[in-house]
Amino acid sequence: MKHRPAGTASGAEQDFRIFVQEIAASLHRTAYLLCGDWYLADDLVQEALAKAYSHWRKVQKAENPSAYVRRILINESRRSWRRNRNVTARPDADLTDIAVADMSETVANRAELLQALQSLSARQRATVVLRFLEGLSERETAAALGCSEGTVKSQTSRALIKLKSVLNRGDS
Repeated sequence: MKHRPAGTASGAEQDFRIFVQEIAASLHRTAYLLCGDWYLADDLVQEALAKAYSHWRKVQKAENPSAYVRRILINESRRSWRRNRNVTARPDADLTDIAVADMSETVANRAELLQALQSLSARQRATVVLRFLEGLSERETAAALGCSEGTVKSQTSRALIKLKSVLNRGDS
């Protein structure tokens, strides 16, 4: 067995670090859009990455490691939602993190969209976030969610109808 000097990473650790650097920003964005809270999103990403690290060999062997880790993230988001569903959700509670000077209409639109996203079921929200906000294809979304492309299509359709309804209510 080779002795490594303190502070040097094994090949697997280095591969994981590179993977995290490539995917972290996207995971944070996805997590935030799933839960509507930057702090919870950070926690979800940390949990997902910790699980990915503990099963790194399996993740590396996956056909699409990014989709595999996104699925872990989505599952963590669902677990969190189940644990906290009795707590009143306040997706607009942290709007100061996303506010931009002199762009009140943009902030209002973003807050409205975040509230509308929170009105969707966890699966519909994940589908919309992955398809439209992360730009994944139906196939990639299906891989990340562990379902068929047909399910992605039907969930997307239902989600868009509900989003339209929720957003149009605000116009009345």
